[in-house]
Amino acid sequence: MKKSIVVLFVAILAVSNIRCSIYKTIVNISRLQFKLGNVDRFMVNGVSLEGKTSVSDFNPIDVLKLTAAIAQRSFPVTFTLNVEAKNPNDGKGGYTRTDATLKSFPWSLYIDDKQTISGNIESPITVPGTGEVTVIPIQVRLDLFKFFADKGYESLVNLALAISGNKGTSSNLVLYAQPTISTIIGDITYPQQLKIVSLSYSN
Repeated sequence: MKKSIVVLFVAILAVSNIRCSIYKTIVNISRLQFKLGNVDRFMVNGVSLEGKTSVSDFNPIDVLKLTAAIAQRSFPVTFTLNVEAKNPNDGKGGYTRTDATLKSFPWSLYIDDKQTISGNIESPITVPGTGEVTVIPIQVRLDLFKFFADKGYESLVNLALAISGNKGTSSNLVLYAQPTISTIIGDITYPQQLKIVSLSYSN
């Protein structure tokens, strides 16, 4: 009889520990934070936007390339959008130090509130539980003309400059993502998409 009671107690304790571990894991994951960082290597039809803040900053050759693209009903851009991830689970404040591994990060990019392209990370990315920022580089390649065909040359160039952040914070961009995190209890996918912007962290 005593042996049965001991076994039952151990079983209950094990279940309790598992539940506690699951709860702590979910709480730690919910504390991950994401924010849009800067934009790097912005190119429009082979023309670099580095150092440019207005339409007048483009030389005649650049203008020729850009206008030729629009004449062909195209305005291809490529850039790297750096998403900043922060993991505050550093072992302080009553939370267990926990590294987080992003196994999947399916995203959709919105420009001026218009949905454009979607993608995912190519390989897992670890966000250490140090409270420091880890950068998730998102490689973007799209044709702005496809989504903003109603805009003329100057408007498209200004939109590109705004996206690049050369005219200040790139508030034209919003990223929606639904991360999947690898944990000791298995992969956990966020129940809904996160809205990630440049002004503040989302979690």
